[in-house]
Amino acid sequence: MDNNEILQITGTIEDIIYRNNDNGYSVVDVDVKKELITATGVMPTVEVGMEVRLYGRYKSHPSYGLQFCVETFEPTIPTTSNGILRYLSSGAIKGVGSSTATMLVKEFGEKTLEVLENEPERVALLKGISEKKANDISKQLKESIGIRELMLYLSEFQISANTAVRIYKYFGNRSLEYIRDNPYTLCDNGLRVSFEMADMIAKKQDRPIDDKNRVRAGIAHVLNHNKQNGHTCLPEERLIATTTNFLQVDTDLVKDALNNMIFDASLMRENFDDKDFIFLPEMHRAETFIANRIKLMQSFPAAKFSNTDTLIEKIQQEGNIQYAEKQIEAIKSAMEKGFLILTGGPGTGKTTTLNAIIKILEKNGQTVLLTAPTGRASQRMGEVTGKEAKTIHRLLEVAYDKDDKPVFKKNEKNLLKCDALIVDEVSMVDSQLFASLIEALPFATRLILVGDSNQLPSVGPGNVLGNLIECERLPFVELTEIFRQSLKSLIVTNAHKIVEGELPDISKHNNDFFFLPTKNGTEATNLVIDLFTRRLVKSYNYSPTEDIQILCPGRKGALGATDLNERLQNALNPPAKDKQEIKFGRKILRIGDKVMQYKNNYDIMYTKDDGETSTGIFNGDIGTIIEINKKQQYIKIRFDDKVATYDYDSAQDVELSYATTIHKSQGNEFEAVIIPLFHTPPQLCYRNLLYTGVTRAKKLLIIVGDSNIIANMTHSNKKNKRYTGLKYFLQQDSAI
Repeated sequence: MDNNEILQITGTIEDIIYRNNDNGYSVVDVDVKKELITATGVMPTVEVGMEVRLYGRYKSHPSYGLQFCVETFEPTIPTTSNGILRYLSSGAIKGVGSSTATMLVKEFGEKTLEVLENEPERVALLKGISEKKANDISKQLKESIGIRELMLYLSEFQISANTAVRIYKYFGNRSLEYIRDNPYTLCDNGLRVSFEMADMIAKKQDRPIDDKNRVRAGIAHVLNHNKQNGHTCLPEERLIATTTNFLQVDTDLVKDALNNMIFDASLMRENFDDKDFIFLPEMHRAETFIANRIKLMQSFPAAKFSNTDTLIEKIQQEGNIQYAEKQIEAIKSAMEKGFLILTGGPGTGKTTTLNAIIKILEKNGQTVLLTAPTGRASQRMGEVTGKEAKTIHRLLEVAYDKDDKPVFKKNEKNLLKCDALIVDEVSMVDSQLFASLIEALPFATRLILVGDSNQLPSVGPGNVLGNLIECERLPFVELTEIFRQSLKSLIVTNAHKIVEGELPDISKHNNDFFFLPTKNGTEATNLVIDLFTRRLVKSYNYSPTEDIQILCPGRKGALGATDLNERLQNALNPPAKDKQEIKFGRKILRIGDKVMQYKNNYDIMYTKDDGETSTGIFNGDIGTIIEINKKQQYIKIRFDDKVATYDYDSAQDVELSYATTIHKSQGNEFEAVIIPLFHTPPQLCYRNLLYTGVTRAKKLLIIVGDSNIIANMTHSNKKNKRYTGLKYFLQQDSAI
């Protein structure tokens, strides 16, 4: 019996069959009018003996039969002596067993819970209960009641039980008091409550739209929204105009609230080129720290070596290679200075140059660490250098503070042990991560940053590589010469043409770069799907999930990542009776699906193939779903050499990735890449986007669609404007 209508059942918890203490997911038996019903869902506070109202649907589980799937619930505190005895005897309160429960109920009857909560001194008079134990019981009961009341209040606004528990952990017994006083406080403190949700609570409280707390929260919301789009700050005029329009309030109210937030340091104001910019504190802190630390590091002279020329000559002879002039300049600069930015496009010899730098440093007894922002990028770095390379997160060792927030073990008080650090794919590193990285470096560390400045900036906020180059105060070498072996590749030569604003050669059909024209969007869509699912598999023996990647300019439209993923999932991994799947709104995840992590999540546990366990799956990591457990509500995903376990809440940050956006593909390389270009929106028609997509392909690139789009993208030198402050802080004589 499956029923799509939301039903209510009322009963008493008879047994807790399973509970995940991390996310509150529970499987319980409920006595409903003397009939036992199995209920499943997020119910973190239910205990045996508790009376509950459950809202949800009946579902038939193939292995466990009929179950009631709980969407929301309302716990109630037992009021009868028998109910209270059963509740206290269940172990719901630590330190209270059946004998203590019997004694308490015998003494206080139906007022037992009220006395336990509010009069622990009376409880302490009973035999065998100390004052400390009485206070502990009181504290636990207050917490249990507080969470239930909070969940009941928030359930009206569809705020999940997980979020309610998170809110209670932060605010404690005064949670409801804080929310009633200022619902917009939920938007802060990493509680994952949106402005729109807080606004809904405020409307229920009949708060006016010009409420000062609403205006302050609206300003922060606009800044946070733009932070998600890569900005570390916004021009003050733009911030005021956007917030005024968003909140539909008077401009003067926004100006007054903004000035108050500057005054109390909730926001920061800086002036660049006679224009005021507004920062969130964490972004201001990250960018000023980077500027100050780099200046400080440059004041510490790096170790000098007298054998650099000799070693360069020796490496050339042993490898039967000849370095180009710019490569030698880069190698010598790395040896002479404590800081170097090395950039270059495909085929310009970045890897060869990097290997020479590592060899010379190690010949001089230097300890060299290698790192990159993603798992794929660090793996590739290790392969081309023959050295161990770690992701930045793994290098810095993620841990948790007392509030369960992720922090790095390696920091200013626990520095990395190295003489030199080489960071690859720096264009992908956002401001906050880069600040954490250099915070963990000894001042005299030689820092070498490697990347391609023509690629898109990081998904996260900031434009670290671009700003470091643009400030024109730091050692910088750009490799531009394409080496002979790379000239044979149209992927390489066309990539360089695109960067220079020249049209790529799309006429050849016997190399690694192909253009397949189509007359309309439907034809383009069908061709992309056919290439992915059949033609490349047949002609090149490629695996669709492991070797081929479709890269779209954007997510929307028939040729966007979202629609293509749905069609490709149906073609390659259709539903089957023996294949578990879960649904989140429009999105379906199924065993065997190729997926990508869309947000950093430091909490997710994984186990590597060698048995090592750790936590953290990061934005852009690509894997395959290998298990879905509906009873315990988790999924397992294999990412290269590790398997990660997700609860359903965390799994909502996972997306299908048969197709993904070019922006999300940064740091990854694929054997074959298909780029659909037809009716591409004008805002996505720019050179850096096309260049980044083209350079993701190692052996084969196919562009499908309209040659006019290729021309428009190549000729458009506009870049997505990012408002950042790092360049200006670096140019100041002393960063603030």
